[in-house]
Amino acid sequence: MNELAQNIVDTLFEILPNQTSFPLHEPFFNGNEKEYLMECINSRFVSSVGKYVDKFEKMLAEYTGAKHAIAVVNGTAALHIALKLADISSEDEVLVPSLTFVGTANAIAYCGATPHFIDSNINTLCLDVEKLDNYLEKITRVANNTCINKLTNKKIKAIIPVHIFGHPADMEPLMDLCDKYHLKVVEDAAESIGSYYKGRHTGNFGIASAISFNGNKTITTGGGGAVLCNNLALAEKARHISTTARSDKDWHPFHDQIGFNYRMPNINAALGCAQIEQLPDILKKKRLLAKKYNDKLNKIKGISFLWEPDHSQSNFWLNTLMLDKADPELLNQILKLTNKNGILTRPVWTPLHKLPMYRHSPAMDLSSVEKLENRIINIPSSKNLGDENRGYQV
Repeated sequence: MNELAQNIVDTLFEILPNQTSFPLHEPFFNGNEKEYLMECINSRFVSSVGKYVDKFEKMLAEYTGAKHAIAVVNGTAALHIALKLADISSEDEVLVPSLTFVGTANAIAYCGATPHFIDSNINTLCLDVEKLDNYLEKITRVANNTCINKLTNKKIKAIIPVHIFGHPADMEPLMDLCDKYHLKVVEDAAESIGSYYKGRHTGNFGIASAISFNGNKTITTGGGGAVLCNNLALAEKARHISTTARSDKDWHPFHDQIGFNYRMPNINAALGCAQIEQLPDILKKKRLLAKKYNDKLNKIKGISFLWEPDHSQSNFWLNTLMLDKADPELLNQILKLTNKNGILTRPVWTPLHKLPMYRHSPAMDLSSVEKLENRIINIPSSKNLGDENRGYQV
């Protein structure tokens, strides 16, 4: 077995608590979860009507600084609704990193639009703004405040920056680029609850954004997500179309347009309320764990630990090891040995441009993504692993 792989395993065992196995990211329920769930059950309001949905939305808005939060069934549904708020349709292309979870591109496809894949920054893993600017300069023209793809004659209407593994994308130059090309911004903040770009919580820079509360996220509602936005009219539209566009007349059920059955159930929101109460402590422990990883793993030749960008504060949702060079064989050796020893690790998602349903989608040069695919390893990131970090301070 490769010496580097063994060195990584040995170092991880030095860092991690004394236990037999280490999941990649597991939820913990150490607060008011049982109390709120039992209250919800006893009230019999367990579906999409109930006080916990309203309470969770209010807590989310207050925490993130967004004016409005709309709780839905999952992060992909949230992104779908956010794209609908941006008026994305079948005539449009939407720029999206190839290096992201498949749900990001699927939400575009749900609108009938076309994902247009873009490259990532080799150091941050988020989209490469400078490279994208050079690309758009060559393949687009701007007419009547609309960006047109000269190769397909379709409108490039929007872009989805993804805050990968909780690390914020560089939003300031991106917003300048979007002004230049008249692109709408819809943020995929699914992984970044508790992450800040220059002091501003992610999800507050575009028309709308999506957050996920899946079971493996920083906080969870079991299954769930939320749309964030800062425009009242758009928030009202999001609530309406995510609740099957129901607009009752007197006592008669009535639906005034095609809507979606996306609203978060009250029982899931009850769980979320208890989780968000604990978010500051969760973030503190995850940062302590990341600091320990950063200190120990960066001493190993041939790898580095992915730290937060200078402009940001990350939630360190999934901690990440980076091989110095793309090496699929070495990557697999490390994955095999760590998992064999009870340390659950995984590679990054298969780049979206390689998936069968998206192979013919437009794309820029994706050479950085091609390299990153064989460099990235996610390592255990659960908040309990940061409980014992003596000598480390936030």
